[in-house]
Amino acid sequence: MDSETHAVNARALGLALGTVWAIVVAVLVPLSRIGWGDEWRELLADVYIGYDDTVTGTLVGISWGFLDGLVLGTAFGWLYNRFDGRTGEAVR
Repeated sequence: MDSETHAVNARALGLALGTVWAIVVAVLVPLSRIGWGDEWRELLADVYIGYDDTVTGTLVGISWGFLDGLVLGTAFGWLYNRFDGRTGEAVR
């Protein structure tokens, strides 16, 4: 195995995490209607303004979830690169 390490692409990590978290937020609505994850949906509704179990509320929640994951993933990737001593662009 190659011992060389590469920087994390913070933008790609942010987009990936944002997409995954938006999907999770969207899936919580139908699951909560059948009794699964209702507490999680209610918790996120307290944090994400406008998120509820309506179609419009779900779209609002998806937007908040994507933004939340994007910021968190990008910040995590940026911090990881700084702590690891990487300042260049990630290898693609």
